[in-house]
Amino acid sequence: MEGYRGVLGAHRFAFQRARSRLFQTYVVIAGIAVMLIALLITMGLVLLIARTASAPGGSLTLSRSFYIVIGLLVVLPAMAPILVVARRHRRQRQIATTQERQLALAGFVYLLSIYLGIVASIPSRFRLDGEWVTRPPPDGVFAPVVSVLYIMPQQLAWVLPLLGAIAIAVIIRWTRS
Repeated sequence: MEGYRGVLGAHRFAFQRARSRLFQTYVVIAGIAVMLIALLITMGLVLLIARTASAPGGSLTLSRSFYIVIGLLVVLPAMAPILVVARRHRRQRQIATTQERQLALAGFVYLLSIYLGIVASIPSRFRLDGEWVTRPPPDGVFAPVVSVLYIMPQQLAWVLPLLGAIAIAVIIRWTRS
């Protein structure tokens, strides 16, 4: 059985070998999400470098590296279920369809937790294109959820993706054969 040769190959390999449609859907959605996150992190890093190009190194070099570290910390949990399933199939270990589904659900919960963390981190007032903007009031079906997220202190918004990453780690551990 041929291996998957790297992270990009692992996506294709896991998609082809998975027996769960839910997991295959997760592979596609997580692949798109990881690409978007990588693009946003790259654009943020380019803007940071452009704004600080004339400044000497030191702490600025550290902040540039911090962008990459944060990007990896956001992307790795999203990729973990895919890499786990690809590895188990490559090593011809038994992995049940229900385990693939559980890993996919944990992955979807993590992606949702990233979004919720972003919503929770929106300040009540912020400057956009030189104008002060107030975040929109919560409305619609998810208004109660958004209200709770708005109440949450911005400094704690990172806790939501952390909880999602912990959920992935727990499910990976739980589904071990």
